[in-house]
Amino acid sequence: MPSRVYLDWNATAPLRGEAREAMTAAFDVVGNPSSVHAEGRSARRLVEDARAVVAEATGSEPRNVVFTSGGTEANALALMPGLRRGDGPPLRRLLVSAVEHPSVLAGGGFMPEAITLIPVGPSGVVDLAALRTLLAEGPALVSVMAANNETGALQPVAEIAALVHEGQGALHVDAVQALGKTACDINSMRCDLLTVSSHKIGGPKGVGALVLTERIVPGPALIRGGGQERGRRAGTENVVGIVGFGAAVAATMRTMASDVARMRQSHAQLEAGLKAVPGTVIFAESEPRLPNTTLFAAPGVKAETAIIGFDLEGVAVSSGAACSSGKVQPSHVLVAMGAAPDLVAGAVRLSLGRDTTLEEVERCVAVWKKLAKTLSRQLDSATG
Repeated sequence: MPSRVYLDWNATAPLRGEAREAMTAAFDVVGNPSSVHAEGRSARRLVEDARAVVAEATGSEPRNVVFTSGGTEANALALMPGLRRGDGPPLRRLLVSAVEHPSVLAGGGFMPEAITLIPVGPSGVVDLAALRTLLAEGPALVSVMAANNETGALQPVAEIAALVHEGQGALHVDAVQALGKTACDINSMRCDLLTVSSHKIGGPKGVGALVLTERIVPGPALIRGGGQERGRRAGTENVVGIVGFGAAVAATMRTMASDVARMRQSHAQLEAGLKAVPGTVIFAESEPRLPNTTLFAAPGVKAETAIIGFDLEGVAVSSGAACSSGKVQPSHVLVAMGAAPDLVAGAVRLSLGRDTTLEEVERCVAVWKKLAKTLSRQLDSATG
């Protein structure tokens, strides 16, 4: 029996060997990183070494990297009322794009009445004119993702930042999917807060970070207590997880150029093969996208049926964000983009990784052709 093909890297990437090795060694470090004795200092050194690696990868300073339990917590920590940018006013309004991850749409510490959705165009890119109108109503904290987790579409972050700062607001960017696939320098992006996550790049699950710039005066801590993470996130640090995160970041940055080039080649072959099936639609195809992500559908093909079909053929795919307890639900991203209902119901996401081979891509395409043919016959039979 042929080995399975894993094409759900946006949900989680397989653990990198470098992260596994670093974590294995860290398990033998006994101390609490807040303790002052030698054992505690050894643990603290591991945490701070990882912090420096994440800071370098994101163009920040180590003191402005806050470790969290993952991207969801980092997003919630970023979205706290009262945050200020420099001498600007405390921000009491939150504007989020309609295609954000559920952890951003939840609004963090903001009450529902203080949250406004920013509309997007047919390709899922923020409507800059609409954003400008919303910012004219007063300063706001704005949150947009660097790259969409479902379609892979890239947002014009620098242009958004210019509008936000002109209106005395601050910009948070969820870069969970972007890290390791495109540049994520907080200064080049001109954002004020940046979220990254470990398990999307081959680190362990349950670790992430919120990265800030010097000009940000954050709102209240989400978790208060012992004063860890410079008072920004209480609780004993997950030393082993943080060490694995740092090792994964270092390895990802070292191989990023070659990994991205390889993914682009595989991605191009994948989409050419998918489109060989009549009726196949690739969402956000005309926009700049991540080099590994494809969200596609065909009329009459339900996502749940397709995903099960792929799985039975040994190919792991998904219908979008892996945050709904395994449920296949209509994509809020596609709804916001105004996609046709039958396509929304059939959207399937394929996401490649650094180890994806051309042979695996060919196998996925072959499965899609087989499924599309079978499902088309069933549809014809049912409607005939």
